[in-house]
Amino acid sequence: MKTEEDFEANLAGENAENDKHGNWFKRKKRGILTSTKEKKDSPEGIWSKCPSCNHICTIEDLTDNNFVCPKCDHHHRIGSDEYFDIIFDNKQFTELFANIVSKDHLGFVDLKPYKDRLKETYAKTDIHDSITVAHGKVMGNDLVVACMDFEFIGGSLGSVMGEKISRACDYCIKHSIPFMIINKSGGARMMESAFSLMQLAKTSGKLMQLSEAKIPYISLCTDPTFGGTTASFAMLGDVICGEPEALIGFAGPRVIKETIKRDLPPGFQRSEFLLEHGFLDFIIHRKELKQKLSNLLILFKS
Repeated sequence: MKTEEDFEANLAGENAENDKHGNWFKRKKRGILTSTKEKKDSPEGIWSKCPSCNHICTIEDLTDNNFVCPKCDHHHRIGSDEYFDIIFDNKQFTELFANIVSKDHLGFVDLKPYKDRLKETYAKTDIHDSITVAHGKVMGNDLVVACMDFEFIGGSLGSVMGEKISRACDYCIKHSIPFMIINKSGGARMMESAFSLMQLAKTSGKLMQLSEAKIPYISLCTDPTFGGTTASFAMLGDVICGEPEALIGFAGPRVIKETIKRDLPPGFQRSEFLLEHGFLDFIIHRKELKQKLSNLLILFKS
Protein backbone atom coordinates (compact mmCIF):
# COMPACT_ATOMS: atom_id res chain seq x y z
CA MET A 1 0.00 0.00 0.00
CA LYS A 2 1.45 3.34 -1.03
CA THR A 3 1.73 6.06 1.58
CA GLU A 4 1.42 9.81 1.26
CA GLU A 5 5.22 10.02 1.39
CA ASP A 6 5.47 7.58 -1.55
CA PHE A 7 3.04 9.70 -3.54
CA GLU A 8 4.98 12.89 -2.84
CA ALA A 9 8.27 11.20 -3.72
CA ASN A 10 6.82 10.00 -7.01
CA LEU A 11 5.42 13.44 -7.75
CA ALA A 12 8.75 15.07 -6.98
CA GLY A 13 10.43 12.60 -9.34
CA GLU A 14 7.89 13.37 -12.05
CA ASN A 15 8.46 17.10 -11.63
CA ALA A 16 12.22 16.59 -11.86
CA GLU A 17 11.75 14.57 -15.04
CA ASN A 18 9.46 17.26 -16.43
CA ASP A 19 12.12 19.89 -15.73
CA LYS A 20 14.76 17.73 -17.39
CA HIS A 21 12.84 17.44 -20.64
CA GLY A 22 11.54 21.02 -20.57
CA ASN A 23 7.85 20.24 -21.01
CA TRP A 24 4.89 22.50 -20.11
CA PHE A 25 5.67 22.52 -16.41
CA LYS A 26 8.82 24.66 -16.91
CA ARG A 27 9.15 25.07 -13.15
CA LYS A 28 12.72 26.41 -13.22
CA LYS A 29 12.01 28.90 -15.99
CA ARG A 30 9.02 30.28 -14.11
CA GLY A 31 10.94 30.40 -10.83
CA ILE A 32 8.87 27.73 -9.09
CA LEU A 33 11.36 26.29 -6.63
CA THR A 34 9.10 25.14 -3.79
CA SER A 35 8.62 21.37 -3.61
CA THR A 36 5.20 19.79 -3.24
CA LYS A 37 6.06 18.69 0.28
CA GLU A 38 7.09 22.18 1.35
CA LYS A 39 4.13 24.00 -0.22
CA LYS A 40 1.00 24.25 1.94
CA ASP A 41 -2.09 26.27 1.07
CA SER A 42 -2.98 26.70 4.75
CA PRO A 43 -1.58 25.71 8.15
CA GLU A 44 -2.50 22.19 9.21
CA GLY A 45 -5.12 21.77 11.90
CA ILE A 46 -6.95 25.10 11.35
CA TRP A 47 -9.35 24.48 8.47
CA SER A 48 -11.79 21.67 7.73
CA LYS A 49 -13.47 20.82 4.41
CA CYS A 50 -16.85 19.09 4.50
CA PRO A 51 -16.68 15.81 2.52
CA SER A 52 -20.34 16.22 1.56
CA CYS A 53 -20.69 19.83 0.33
CA ASN A 54 -17.03 21.01 0.30
CA HIS A 55 -17.86 23.86 2.69
CA ILE A 56 -14.71 25.13 4.42
CA CYS A 57 -14.78 26.31 8.01
CA THR A 58 -12.35 26.50 10.90
CA ILE A 59 -11.77 23.50 13.15
CA GLU A 60 -12.85 25.67 16.07
CA ASP A 61 -16.21 26.47 14.45
CA LEU A 62 -16.72 22.82 13.53
CA THR A 63 -15.93 21.72 17.09
CA ASP A 64 -18.35 24.27 18.53
CA ASN A 65 -21.00 22.83 16.20
CA ASN A 66 -20.37 19.28 17.51
CA PHE A 67 -18.53 18.37 14.30
CA VAL A 68 -21.62 18.92 12.18
CA CYS A 69 -21.24 20.90 8.95
CA PRO A 70 -22.86 24.33 9.48
CA LYS A 71 -23.94 24.44 5.82
CA CYS A 72 -25.28 20.99 4.88
CA ASP A 73 -25.64 19.36 8.35
CA HIS A 74 -23.27 16.52 7.44
CA HIS A 75 -22.10 14.63 10.53
CA HIS A 76 -18.31 14.32 10.38
CA ARG A 77 -16.75 11.10 11.63
CA ILE A 78 -15.34 11.63 15.10
CA GLY A 79 -13.67 9.47 17.73
CA SER A 80 -14.25 8.52 21.33
CA ASP A 81 -12.67 11.67 22.81
CA GLU A 82 -15.03 13.91 20.83
CA TYR A 83 -18.11 11.86 21.72
CA PHE A 84 -17.19 11.79 25.40
CA ASP A 85 -16.80 15.58 25.40
CA ILE A 86 -20.22 15.94 23.79
CA ILE A 87 -22.00 13.46 26.05
CA PHE A 88 -20.53 13.75 29.54
CA ASP A 89 -21.15 16.63 31.95
CA ASN A 90 -18.26 19.12 32.05
CA LYS A 91 -16.35 16.76 29.72
CA GLN A 92 -15.42 14.69 32.78
CA PHE A 93 -15.29 10.91 32.75
CA THR A 94 -13.25 7.95 33.96
CA GLU A 95 -11.79 5.61 31.37
CA LEU A 96 -12.20 1.93 32.17
CA PHE A 97 -10.06 -1.08 31.17
CA ALA A 98 -7.41 1.06 29.46
CA ASN A 99 -4.70 -1.53 30.18
CA ILE A 100 -6.08 -4.11 27.70
CA VAL A 101 -4.21 -4.14 24.38
CA SER A 102 -4.28 -6.32 21.26
CA LYS A 103 -1.72 -9.07 20.63
CA ASP A 104 -0.83 -11.13 17.60
CA HIS A 105 -1.79 -14.62 18.75
CA LEU A 106 -1.71 -16.14 15.27
CA GLY A 107 1.44 -14.61 13.76
CA PHE A 108 -0.80 -13.22 11.02
CA VAL A 109 0.81 -11.63 7.95
CA ASP A 110 -0.92 -9.93 4.99
CA LEU A 111 0.80 -6.91 3.44
CA LYS A 112 2.74 -6.69 6.69
CA PRO A 113 2.84 -8.62 10.00
CA TYR A 114 -0.10 -7.87 12.29
CA LYS A 115 2.25 -7.07 15.17
CA ASP A 116 3.94 -4.40 13.03
CA ARG A 117 0.55 -2.97 12.04
CA LEU A 118 -0.38 -2.74 15.73
CA LYS A 119 2.91 -0.99 16.59
CA GLU A 120 2.37 1.57 13.84
CA THR A 121 -1.22 2.21 14.94
CA TYR A 122 -0.23 2.65 18.58
CA ALA A 123 2.53 5.03 17.51
CA LYS A 124 0.27 7.35 15.51
CA THR A 125 -2.76 7.36 17.82
CA ASP A 126 -3.21 8.01 21.52
CA ILE A 127 -5.93 5.37 21.93
CA HIS A 128 -5.48 1.86 23.29
CA ASP A 129 -7.58 -0.07 20.77
CA SER A 130 -10.58 0.24 18.47
CA ILE A 131 -12.94 0.87 21.40
CA THR A 132 -12.70 3.01 24.53
CA VAL A 133 -14.94 2.58 27.58
CA ALA A 134 -15.75 5.45 29.96
CA HIS A 135 -18.02 6.13 32.94
CA GLY A 136 -19.45 9.59 33.43
CA LYS A 137 -22.66 11.53 34.00
CA VAL A 138 -25.16 12.80 31.44
CA MET A 139 -27.10 15.71 32.95
CA GLY A 140 -26.55 14.14 36.35
CA ASN A 141 -27.38 10.57 35.29
CA ASP A 142 -24.73 7.83 35.35
CA LEU A 143 -23.88 6.18 32.03
CA VAL A 144 -21.15 3.83 30.81
CA VAL A 145 -20.26 4.44 27.17
CA ALA A 146 -18.17 2.17 24.92
CA CYS A 147 -17.20 4.17 21.84
CA MET A 148 -15.37 2.87 18.78
CA ASP A 149 -12.51 4.68 17.04
CA PHE A 150 -12.45 4.17 13.27
CA GLU A 151 -8.85 5.39 13.01
CA PHE A 152 -7.71 2.24 14.86
CA ILE A 153 -7.72 -0.38 12.05
CA GLY A 154 -11.15 0.70 10.85
CA GLY A 155 -12.80 0.32 14.25
CA SER A 156 -12.54 -3.43 13.68
CA LEU A 157 -13.99 -5.95 16.11
CA GLY A 158 -11.18 -7.89 17.73
CA SER A 159 -10.60 -9.77 20.97
CA VAL A 160 -9.88 -6.55 22.88
CA MET A 161 -13.16 -4.94 21.81
CA GLY A 162 -15.06 -8.04 22.84
CA GLU A 163 -13.30 -8.17 26.19
CA LYS A 164 -13.89 -4.48 26.91
CA ILE A 165 -17.59 -4.76 26.09
CA SER A 166 -17.86 -7.86 28.29
CA ARG A 167 -16.14 -6.18 31.23
CA ALA A 168 -18.28 -3.07 30.72
CA CYS A 169 -21.40 -5.25 31.01
CA ASP A 170 -20.09 -6.75 34.27
CA TYR A 171 -19.29 -3.24 35.54
CA CYS A 172 -22.79 -2.00 34.70
CA ILE A 173 -24.43 -4.99 36.38
CA LYS A 174 -22.32 -4.54 39.52
CA HIS A 175 -23.06 -0.80 39.81
CA SER A 176 -26.57 -0.78 38.24
CA ILE A 177 -25.62 1.69 35.51
CA PRO A 178 -27.11 1.86 31.99
CA PHE A 179 -24.79 0.93 29.13
CA MET A 180 -24.34 2.47 25.68
CA ILE A 181 -22.26 1.45 22.68
CA ILE A 182 -21.42 3.98 19.94
CA ASN A 183 -20.83 1.83 16.87
CA LYS A 184 -18.41 2.85 14.11
CA SER A 185 -16.78 -0.15 12.50
CA GLY A 186 -15.93 -1.86 9.24
CA GLY A 187 -16.55 -5.27 10.81
CA ALA A 188 -14.53 -8.13 12.26
CA ARG A 189 -10.73 -7.84 12.36
CA MET A 190 -9.48 -10.37 9.82
CA MET A 191 -6.00 -10.44 11.37
CA GLU A 192 -7.46 -12.20 14.42
CA SER A 193 -9.52 -14.71 12.43
CA ALA A 194 -11.65 -16.96 14.69
CA PHE A 195 -10.65 -14.95 17.78
CA SER A 196 -12.48 -12.01 16.24
CA LEU A 197 -15.58 -13.96 15.21
CA MET A 198 -15.85 -15.45 18.70
CA GLN A 199 -16.57 -11.96 20.02
CA LEU A 200 -19.98 -11.91 18.32
CA ALA A 201 -21.21 -14.71 20.57
CA LYS A 202 -19.28 -13.46 23.59
CA THR A 203 -20.70 -9.93 23.52
CA SER A 204 -24.22 -11.17 22.71
CA GLY A 205 -24.10 -13.46 25.75
CA LYS A 206 -22.92 -10.65 28.00
CA LEU A 207 -25.69 -8.35 26.76
CA MET A 208 -28.18 -11.09 27.63
CA GLN A 209 -26.84 -11.04 31.20
CA LEU A 210 -27.28 -7.27 31.16
CA SER A 211 -30.89 -7.71 30.06
CA GLU A 212 -31.57 -10.33 32.74
CA ALA A 213 -30.26 -7.85 35.34
CA LYS A 214 -32.74 -5.29 33.89
CA ILE A 215 -29.93 -2.87 33.00
CA PRO A 216 -30.81 -0.72 29.95
CA TYR A 217 -28.62 -0.96 26.85
CA ILE A 218 -28.58 1.76 24.16
CA SER A 219 -26.99 1.20 20.74
CA LEU A 220 -26.07 4.23 18.63
CA CYS A 221 -25.11 3.40 15.03
CA THR A 222 -22.89 6.00 13.36
CA ASP A 223 -21.22 6.13 9.96
CA PRO A 224 -20.20 3.41 9.17
CA THR A 225 -21.61 0.45 11.11
CA PHE A 226 -20.93 -2.79 9.22
CA GLY A 227 -20.01 -6.45 9.43
CA GLY A 228 -19.75 -8.32 12.71
CA THR A 229 -20.86 -5.36 14.81
CA THR A 230 -24.18 -5.20 12.94
CA ALA A 231 -24.49 -8.99 13.17
CA SER A 232 -24.25 -8.84 16.96
CA PHE A 233 -24.36 -6.10 19.58
CA ALA A 234 -25.20 -3.13 17.33
CA MET A 235 -28.69 -4.57 16.72
CA LEU A 236 -29.33 -5.91 20.22
CA GLY A 237 -30.07 -2.67 22.06
CA ASP A 238 -33.19 -2.02 24.10
CA VAL A 239 -33.09 1.20 22.10
CA ILE A 240 -31.39 1.22 18.68
CA CYS A 241 -30.79 4.63 17.14
CA GLY A 242 -28.61 6.14 14.45
CA GLU A 243 -27.08 9.42 13.38
CA PRO A 244 -28.46 11.12 10.25
CA GLU A 245 -27.31 9.62 6.92
CA ALA A 246 -25.16 6.97 8.65
CA LEU A 247 -24.37 3.87 6.57
CA ILE A 248 -25.54 0.80 8.47
CA GLY A 249 -25.56 -2.79 7.22
CA PHE A 250 -23.78 -6.13 7.09
CA ALA A 251 -22.27 -6.13 3.60
CA GLY A 252 -21.70 -2.83 1.82
CA PRO A 253 -24.08 -1.56 -0.89
CA ARG A 254 -21.51 -2.08 -3.66
CA VAL A 255 -21.04 -5.74 -2.69
CA ILE A 256 -24.80 -6.27 -2.54
CA LYS A 257 -25.36 -4.61 -5.91
CA GLU A 258 -22.68 -6.74 -7.57
CA THR A 259 -24.12 -9.87 -5.98
CA ILE A 260 -27.79 -9.41 -6.91
CA LYS A 261 -27.04 -7.61 -10.21
CA ARG A 262 -29.74 -5.03 -9.54
CA ASP A 263 -29.86 -1.35 -8.70
CA LEU A 264 -30.49 -0.60 -5.04
CA PRO A 265 -33.30 1.64 -3.72
CA PRO A 266 -32.46 5.33 -3.13
CA GLY A 267 -30.85 5.87 0.27
CA PHE A 268 -30.27 2.14 0.73
CA GLN A 269 -28.58 1.32 4.08
CA ARG A 270 -28.76 4.91 5.30
CA SER A 271 -30.25 5.61 8.73
CA GLU A 272 -33.42 7.04 7.23
CA PHE A 273 -33.94 3.89 5.11
CA LEU A 274 -33.45 1.66 8.16
CA LEU A 275 -35.82 3.76 10.25
CA GLU A 276 -38.50 3.44 7.59
CA HIS A 277 -38.05 -0.34 7.51
CA GLY A 278 -38.10 -0.80 11.28
CA PHE A 279 -34.44 -1.49 12.06
CA LEU A 280 -33.98 1.74 14.05
CA ASP A 281 -36.18 3.22 16.76
CA PHE A 282 -35.24 6.80 15.90
CA ILE A 283 -32.51 9.04 14.50
CA ILE A 284 -30.62 11.41 16.79
CA HIS A 285 -29.00 14.61 15.54
CA ARG A 286 -25.63 15.04 17.24
CA LYS A 287 -26.61 18.43 18.65
CA GLU A 288 -29.51 16.74 20.44
CA LEU A 289 -27.59 13.64 21.54
CA LYS A 290 -26.93 14.63 25.14
CA GLN A 291 -30.51 15.79 25.79
CA LYS A 292 -32.00 12.69 24.15
CA LEU A 293 -29.77 10.41 26.22
CA SER A 294 -30.75 12.26 29.39
CA ASN A 295 -34.45 11.80 28.50
CA LEU A 296 -33.92 8.07 27.92
CA LEU A 297 -32.04 7.60 31.18
CA ILE A 298 -34.80 9.37 33.10
CA LEU A 299 -37.40 7.24 31.31
CA PHE A 300 -35.53 4.04 32.20
CA LYS A 301 -35.56 5.07 35.88
CA SER A 302 -39.34 5.54 35.99
